[in-house]
Amino acid sequence: MLVGGVIVAGGLILWFDSSQQQSGGHSMTPPDTSNIAQGDAIVNVSLPAEFSSNASIGKRAFDAKCAVCHGANAAGQQGKAPPLVHKIYEPGHHGDMAFVMAAKNGVQSHHWKFGNMPRIEGITDAEVKYIAVYVRELQRANGIN
Repeated sequence: MLVGGVIVAGGLILWFDSSQQQSGGHSMTPPDTSNIAQGDAIVNVSLPAEFSSNASIGKRAFDAKCAVCHGANAAGQQGKAPPLVHKIYEPGHHGDMAFVMAAKNGVQSHHWKFGNMPRIEGITDAEVKYIAVYVRELQRANGIN
């Protein structure tokens, strides 16, 4: 009887987990952006008083490779790409390695409705790691830890 109960409980857990995966598997919901004009920033980003030297390197790389889609200061651009200064990208949900993997392999759309992110040509893992430092400092300045 105990074994049967464990099997049923395990099956329910697997079913629940798979149903969560099919619906995105995440409880974080992006904001409604329908009232934002095409190309406008999706979020308002407060800048820290000063960036660390590593974040400054990351900002230069971000501005060169990422801002064209993710907007100035990672605020996102309506109709183009999501803001990285958003709770969805907090370290506990998308770790720094997620940034490296996204740049290296691209990402299938799963939180936002901007379409898939292509892999970024000509960017190194080291550059992306500096970009992650920059984004994390922006996030902390905006209450995202």
